[in-house]
Amino acid sequence: MDITDEKVTELEKRANDIRISIINMLLEAKSGHTAGPLGMADIFTVLFFHILKHKPKDPKWPERDRLVLSNGHICPVYYSTLAHAGYIPMEELRTLRKFGSRLQGHPHRDFLPYLESSSGPLGSGLSQAVGMALADRMDAKEDKRRIYALLSDGEHDSGQLWEAAMLAGKNKLRNLTAVVDRNNIQIDGFTEDVMPLESLSDRWRAWNWHVIEIDGHNIREIVDAFNKAKTIYEKPTVIIAHTIPGKGVKEFERDYRWHGKPPNVEEAKMALHELRTLGGKIRSEHQ
Repeated sequence: MDITDEKVTELEKRANDIRISIINMLLEAKSGHTAGPLGMADIFTVLFFHILKHKPKDPKWPERDRLVLSNGHICPVYYSTLAHAGYIPMEELRTLRKFGSRLQGHPHRDFLPYLESSSGPLGSGLSQAVGMALADRMDAKEDKRRIYALLSDGEHDSGQLWEAAMLAGKNKLRNLTAVVDRNNIQIDGFTEDVMPLESLSDRWRAWNWHVIEIDGHNIREIVDAFNKAKTIYEKPTVIIAHTIPGKGVKEFERDYRWHGKPPNVEEAKMALHELRTLGGKIRSEHQ
């Protein structure tokens, strides 16, 4: 189903607001990851405000889709999206990484029980999602909801991820969609310098996955990819989303040094000005 121009604009605005919340969270925490959360804001926005079957007022709704975040270090975008979607109070975002906070540096299901999983060990999220998809098949729920696994490109260095991919392909888990944040960076540098991944799409195809490659910042392409994944009946689907780490703040973009550090006061002030200016431009262009 086509998405309207009005809906695209709404989602662009929402993604920009989520990025603003991310900067404010990281500034308050004085620790955390910047590049990945900013880069994945568009994907999270489309999922929570257009694609996922979910109910913020009934987070344990049995028919909900399930989302597993494997690369838990990008949790500022997850928490920000949850707040904007109505799961947690907006003011709670200020508690990121603080002692006693529910918003830990990696998502923890004991603190936020409506999360589908805890995350942290890179490479393990796809295994969790595969288990959920297999359980749904056993419970005859395979055609009633979808399982989404969000992965980083750097965690493809972990063998467990490929074992899970092989198992999913072998079992033709049609209700499983993986999303790879292909931003080309990891904590030690660029992925192709640390451990080359290309041709990434060919590797996924080799394990019997349907592969879709998109611009991870183009709202229409993101929506179209998720909708196409629902039509693939004979195998799982992976969406390789080419994203810009640090998206929205020119000084942060494509710089791997922002993978694991927060902005200081002056950097945050600059970033917020840039994002608010962009937000105003989005609004003025579509009025």
